[in-house]
Amino acid sequence: MTVWHVILVATAATLALKLAGHLVPASLLERERPARIADLLTVALLAALIAVQTLGAGQGLTVDARVPALIVAAALYAVRTPFIVVVAVAAAVAAGIRLVG
Repeated sequence: MTVWHVILVATAATLALKLAGHLVPASLLERERPARIADLLTVALLAALIAVQTLGAGQGLTVDARVPALIVAAALYAVRTPFIVVVAVAAAVAAGIRLVG
């Protein structure tokens, strides 16, 4: 099986999954439990993506300037600082740590 076969199979699987999503009745999705699960699943996947991108390095974990920058960003976000300010300050923290170390 070549790379193109894998791409075609993945494309077909994605299309089938999207079509299957349209077959789910709207009444099922409007119930309280599925709506809550969908909301929590979105947050959990985003948190996992942030953790992997911040701490991941191949097969291992790495702690570098991104970790303190993420902590600063979380603290600023918790006090409802505007998003652009959070990004700028976190970038400045990471750059400062890399400059010093």
